[in-house]
Amino acid sequence: MKIAMIGTGYVGLVSGVCFSDFGHDVVCVDKDPRKIEMLERGEVPIFEPGLDALLEKNVEAGRLSFTGDLAQAIDGAEAVFIAVGTPTRRGDGHADLTYVMAAAEEIARAASQYVVVVTKSTVPVGTNRQVKQVMKKANPALDFDVASNPEFLREGAAIEDFMKPDRVVVGVQTERAADVMAEIYRPLYLREFPILTTDLESAEMIKYAANAFLATKITFINEIAALCERTGADVKQVAQGMGLDGRIGNKFLHAGPGYGGSCFPKDTRALARTGQEHGVPLQITEAVIAVNEDVKRRMIDKLLDMCDGTFNGKTIGILGVTFKPNTDDMREAPALTIVPSLVGSGAKVRVCDPQGRREGEHLLPGVQWHDDAYKCANNADLLVILTEWNEFRALDLKRIARKMATPRLADLRNIYSVKDAKRAGFEAYESIGRSGFIAAAGEDRKTA
Repeated sequence: MKIAMIGTGYVGLVSGVCFSDFGHDVVCVDKDPRKIEMLERGEVPIFEPGLDALLEKNVEAGRLSFTGDLAQAIDGAEAVFIAVGTPTRRGDGHADLTYVMAAAEEIARAASQYVVVVTKSTVPVGTNRQVKQVMKKANPALDFDVASNPEFLREGAAIEDFMKPDRVVVGVQTERAADVMAEIYRPLYLREFPILTTDLESAEMIKYAANAFLATKITFINEIAALCERTGADVKQVAQGMGLDGRIGNKFLHAGPGYGGSCFPKDTRALARTGQEHGVPLQITEAVIAVNEDVKRRMIDKLLDMCDGTFNGKTIGILGVTFKPNTDDMREAPALTIVPSLVGSGAKVRVCDPQGRREGEHLLPGVQWHDDAYKCANNADLLVILTEWNEFRALDLKRIARKMATPRLADLRNIYSVKDAKRAGFEAYESIGRSGFIAAAGEDRKTA
């Protein structure tokens, strides 16, 4: 099949490359000529493990190409995917559908034969019906169907998620559209991965409901972590005990400095807004949004306590600023709340992140960047683990402690333990939802 993918951002590029690896003829479209030039040179504008090699393979096989000409891309295409951005709209928290509707109108004006227009972007319930109206108005004579095909890709594991999905969700209105979508996903049908076909609204809702539920799990365990710090319980043991219950499961029960990224913050806000518009306030989702922001701010208080009540004049090393490991994405990352607060309070902040510098240099002004964790810790008064990159999971803690001016470690991802920190010679150690210590006080204490 010939497929056109409108948008070469994270979702569009990963989806387009993977569809071409299925054997389809895929043309990826973007209005940014610099992106197209990069992709034609084989350069990937985002960091996603394995994507560059898969892209190169399918370009060489003649199944994958890139263009800025939408009309050329959709000529002869049986399906056109819309994978443009839907950022949070200023003022009301809803998803901004400007790019989606512009793409739909442009597709309608350029298309000359039957085509299935598939919304891959994350959009609120009712959007695909709006897409249909926009296209009908732009080209009343066009024969087309719309479909909803939400993505469920984890940054850092997107290729695996696409090729071996938990499920594929397809929302359609006609059997004709369902047949086209079935042919697109034929390789997954043959390997018996779950393909769920629904109506348009259910497919749209599944995406938002799933992300809101996962954000709720993260926020719930972060609240439990705060209570563990006051009661002496260990949140890692609590999460393990909860996760062994098959009804709950162990995923997304890792306490930390709050969720971030391109999906959870944006999608929870959009879902909450949809509930308000329909007179069904989603109180749990609204609480999750508020609590997650509180969690990020609580991390600042934790660090302030470790700096004896003031950041002014302190040197603080930050290990990891992307919202999660194996990505260069910093959207809504906890670092964007925590680091500016440190800098604004007079701290000298150093940052080490394997992939975060490209975005971080613009988003985190006033910090020093280091490629090495040990240089980042040199003569520092506090070292903070903010993102659990593999590079930070097996640090030589003794070497780190010897290099620091005051060996204090804030482990906001619970990678290490009190035992590890004491053995390495740290004078203070704090984590999330577990006991910490300050050696100078001569005794252990509970985090608070």
